Amino acid sequence: MAEQSFESHARWLPPFHFFVLPVLLINIGFQIYWCVRAWFSVSGMLSVLVAVALFVGIGTARGMALKVQDRVIRLEERLRFERVLPADMHARIGEFTIDQIVALRFASNAELPELARRVLEEKLVNRKEIKKLIKTWRPDFVRA
Repeated sequence: MAEQSFESHARWLPPFHFFVLPVLLINIGFQIYWCVRAWFSVSGMLSVLVAVALFVGIGTARGMALKVQDRVIRLEERLRFERVLPADMHARIGEFTIDQIVALRFASNAELPELARRVLEEKLVNRKEIKKLIKTWRPDFVRA
């Protein structure tokens, strides 16, 4: 597999990002067009409403799947933290937010203790900022 870094870690799912979402957006556009063309008939407005509901529903389902993945990552990383972090930091594992944990999963075992301490002490919460601090990247190729 290819190297992974901050610049290349974002995951695109072509069927979702390049087919489903564009088709749903095009559908919304066509439904609005036909609704306006029919002088805002009840059936036209209902079609627009259904098109928007489909887009929001699919987006919400995707968001829920990502939230579940974040929870699994939190569990995996807490176990890793217990194994890798020094004993004096074990009591602080519960202080990490899910965003901090999800970002720290990319840090190598060697750099995790120092970076984890820094994240807590400086109260860093932005995933992107934390990921940019990582020097030795630990790839994650299974995120959907």
